[in-house]
Amino acid sequence: MDRLIAAEVFVRIAERGSMTGAADTLDMSRAMVTRYLAQMEAWAGARLLHRTTRRLSLTQAGEETLARCRSMLDVAGEMGAPSTAAPDEPRGLLRLACSQSLAERVLSSAVVAFLRRHPMTAIELNIGAHAVNLVEERIDLAIRITNELEPTQIVRPLGRCPSVVCASPAYLAGRGTPQRAQDLTHHNCLTYSHHGRHLWDFDHAGERLAVPVAGNLSANETQVLLMAAIDGAGIVMQPFYAVADAIAKGQLVALLPDFVPQSMGVYGIYSSRRQMPAVLRAMLDFLAARFADPAHWPLEVPRARRLRSAVPSST
Repeated sequence: MDRLIAAEVFVRIAERGSMTGAADTLDMSRAMVTRYLAQMEAWAGARLLHRTTRRLSLTQAGEETLARCRSMLDVAGEMGAPSTAAPDEPRGLLRLACSQSLAERVLSSAVVAFLRRHPMTAIELNIGAHAVNLVEERIDLAIRITNELEPTQIVRPLGRCPSVVCASPAYLAGRGTPQRAQDLTHHNCLTYSHHGRHLWDFDHAGERLAVPVAGNLSANETQVLLMAAIDGAGIVMQPFYAVADAIAKGQLVALLPDFVPQSMGVYGIYSSRRQMPAVLRAMLDFLAARFADPAHWPLEVPRARRLRSAVPSST
């Protein structure tokens, strides 16, 4: 870890008397402040703070370390970069986390393009459906598609993700085709297991509509629900990027052309805005441009994909 950043974190903890106060001052997550403090104590080989339920206070070793940290920061502040210095070239390893479907269909090609543009960098992709703990799992950047961010997270919006409701021709032939979003309550809907109560949100004629849905299969990964829908198990609401190929091949039929599923945000989540590595900043800028480019990312579901099915209606 960067000793200069750790020194600044420790000074702010001492000045504010709490790790939460230091996190607020530094615009850094509390978990990252805790991690820097633990590293400072490891380097010092001693406990630096007395922790009580009311506040923090310095130990003798903490007093000595505080003086050294302030000296370090004073020296660093006097060292201005030469005016001819070139901007930092992105370099080094970036650990990036995302879901399996996003990695396979979107980020794998984006990462290859990024590495070609910045040959001094390396990427480690961590694939999983769970929301990662950046500090504990040592992740530099997590890409999430969600409308339920935690208020303490540090994020950069990267784009919007349109969704589509679809089902296989075989399922629709047997159960009928819903004509309104409200008809979904009578269908077997395949849902995400980590979303709690299952409500599918739509925009219809300028109004917001929330429809409760239920079914006999839920999962925490897009690819599982996609394959189940193709096999005729039920109706799914999926990100368009995940189902576009299946719709184009006729494996799935897009439903409810007049009911637009609420889009979700695409976010880059990271630990701190301070002392951001050049490789992380470059990746955020690169992905923001990528998610704004219709050649690489669908900005909306094409109207041609939302066709009324010819199979029987369910109403």
